[in-house]
Amino acid sequence: MTDSGSDLAWLVIRQDDNGNRYRVGRYATQDEAQRIADSFDDRGHKQTYWVERIGQPAL
Repeated sequence: MTDSGSDLAWLVIRQDDNGNRYRVGRYATQDEAQRIADSFDDRGHKQTYWVERIGQPAL
């Protein structure tokens, strides 16, 4: 991994109740990012979390 974060190609995104979207973090693998997103979901947060690859078109 480089200091620039170029190897951190996976994002966890959060959307709140008002439709605002925020980047929670960047991760090296899709599995790692999904584990983080799932851990937030498991805590019962009302927000929605999902994983995107950097450069992937937003939904």
